[in-house]
Amino acid sequence: MSQNPEIGRSIRTGGFATNYHDVGTGAPVLLIHGSGPGVSAWANWRLLLPTLAQSRRVIAPDMRGFGFTERPQNPADASAYNMAAWVQQAIDLLDALGLEQTDLVGNSFGGALALALAIAHPQRVRRLVLMGSVGVPFAITPGLDAVWGYTPSLDNMRQLLDIFAYSRALVTDELAQLRYQASIQPGFQESFASMFPAPRQAWVDAMASSETAIRALPHTTLVVHGREDLVIPLKNSLQLAQWIERAQLHVFGQCGHWTQIEHAARFAQLVQNFLTEADGQAA
Repeated sequence: MSQNPEIGRSIRTGGFATNYHDVGTGAPVLLIHGSGPGVSAWANWRLLLPTLAQSRRVIAPDMRGFGFTERPQNPADASAYNMAAWVQQAIDLLDALGLEQTDLVGNSFGGALALALAIAHPQRVRRLVLMGSVGVPFAITPGLDAVWGYTPSLDNMRQLLDIFAYSRALVTDELAQLRYQASIQPGFQESFASMFPAPRQAWVDAMASSETAIRALPHTTLVVHGREDLVIPLKNSLQLAQWIERAQLHVFGQCGHWTQIEHAARFAQLVQNFLTEADGQAA
C-alpha cells in the first residue's frame, strides 16, 4: 500500500484507470473535487471522508487530468478534458462499482460536473449537493483567473491559498509547501496548464448547463456557498437555488471557497442531515 494518502484504489473506467477512495458502508455518495492546481480527491475531501463514512459508503475519485488517475499519454492533450469526458468517467466508475444510483456532492468545478451528470443521467442520482458551484453563466472572477492561471512556485501557491480561504489562520507555510509540492508532481502541471488556457472565460462558459435543463432537474438539491468566496461568486448559488425547484440554500458567513475545510464539522453535519433525510424516505 502506498504511503501517500492521496493514492487509494484503482479501477478501470473506459480506457484508463481511475484512482479513487472508497470508505464506509451504506447508501453510496460520490464526491467530486474542484479544479485547483495539484488537487486530488483526498486533498479536497480528507476532512469529510471519515465523518460521512460512519454511516454511508463514500466514493471520491480523481477526475482525469487531476490527482493520480491515469493521464493521456501526452498529459498536455486537452482533448480528454471536457465535461462530456468527465461525466462519462463518473458514469463508468459507477458502472464498474455496480452502483445504479448515488448521492452526488460536487465542489466548484465538481459542482458543474455534478450538475451535468444529473442532467444527462437523472436516474443515476438520488440527491445532489452543490458547493461553491460552477455550472451557471458568470463573468470569471480575478480569483478564478488566478487559480486556473497558476504557474508553479511556492509564492504563487501561498497567494492562491490567500484567495481560497477567508481565515488567514488556515494559510500556513506548511500547507503552502504541501500544495506546492503536490502541484509539481510529474505530469500534474502539464495537464493543469492545458486544461484552462487563457482567455479563461471560455472554460467558465463551457462548464455551464442550460437554464432550461437546470430548471428541469427533479432532484432535491442542497446548494452551499461561502459568503466571502473570491473564486466563485455567491450569486451562482443564489441563481441555482432559484432555478432548481427542490432546492435548499445554505450560506456560511466568514467563509471563502473552502467550505468543506473552513467549516468542516458544520459542512459534514449539514450534508449528513440532508442525505439521512432521504434514507428515511427510501426506508
